Amino acid sequence: MNKDLILREKLALQRTILANQSTFLSFIRTSMYFLVAGISVNNLTTIPNKEAVELLLIGVAVVVFGTGLINFLSNSKKIKESEKHIGDYKDDYLK
Repeated sequence: MNKDLILREKLALQRTILANQSTFLSFIRTSMYFLVAGISVNNLTTIPNKEAVELLLIGVAVVVFGTGLINFLSNSKKIKESEKHIGDYKDDYLK
């Protein structure tokens, strides 16, 4: 039996993959904003405890990036697992 995905299912799968990649890029962008903000704190003269604020912002950047990476990898794994089962609905109607 041929289990090829129909065009609609292929396109839906591609949209899901692209949405996952777009979300990961958004996490990277946000973490880079926090990283740049942390590095830029040294140029401000009015903030007390510059080092603590700098480390806090850099720490937030690392946490956001880590969260995005974990989210991306787990969603990629789920997408790959669901891709195997997309064409299986045809078997139910033949029994």
